[in-house]
Amino acid sequence: MAMLETKDLHAWYGPSHILHGVSISVGEGEAVALVGRNGAGKTTTIRSIMGLMPKTTGTLCFAGTDLMSMRAHDRYRLGLAYVPEERRIVPGLTVRENLQLGLVAGRGDISESAAIDEIAESFPRLKERLGQEAVTMSGGEQQMLAIARAMIGRPKMILLDEPSEGIMPVLVEEMGALFRRLRTQGVTLLLVEQNVEWALRLADRAVIIDQGEVVYESSSAALLADKAIQERYCAV
Repeated sequence: MAMLETKDLHAWYGPSHILHGVSISVGEGEAVALVGRNGAGKTTTIRSIMGLMPKTTGTLCFAGTDLMSMRAHDRYRLGLAYVPEERRIVPGLTVRENLQLGLVAGRGDISESAAIDEIAESFPRLKERLGQEAVTMSGGEQQMLAIARAMIGRPKMILLDEPSEGIMPVLVEEMGALFRRLRTQGVTLLLVEQNVEWALRLADRAVIIDQGEVVYESSSAALLADKAIQERYCAV
């Protein structure tokens, strides 16, 4: 069963036509790596899915619901979470207060304090810093906070934009272990990533976008083994 499906998705920034008929399907509980060169349209794709583009057309369904007329926060309430490349940690707020922002949709089965305590167990580095101003942490720790803030509402699916960018290797490995745990919990992942090998080792399938179009789809293992395709579409 498809958790997310886009068909003939087009997107524009002003007069600039960025996506040209992108069709992607992500199965329930699956992890898909969306890869390609800088400027290929990867970030625009997930921003379109989240409802953050000025203009989009096409078909977009999530968990059986048509998203095209829904605002971004309503998509979040359906269980679609987004971790942007720029993290968007709020200055002046502590780690705990930033996590509270992820509870804006509400969770009737658990109190706010219990939800934060629960999510902190998955992020030992954050658990030690709940009272610290979030922007004083390292870039890697802020990325962990952005992921934790997305996870705290127990989403069905998480869209991740370049989660490993600018992060030291030890935290990248921690992040990979976290994503694998999420997979065991049934969370669906769509991962945009320049670190192609790392992303493919996490994902089930790979989709390559080039100049706003899907040009290649395969299992992650097949793309890992195909250096010619990687060089053609993913090399910087």
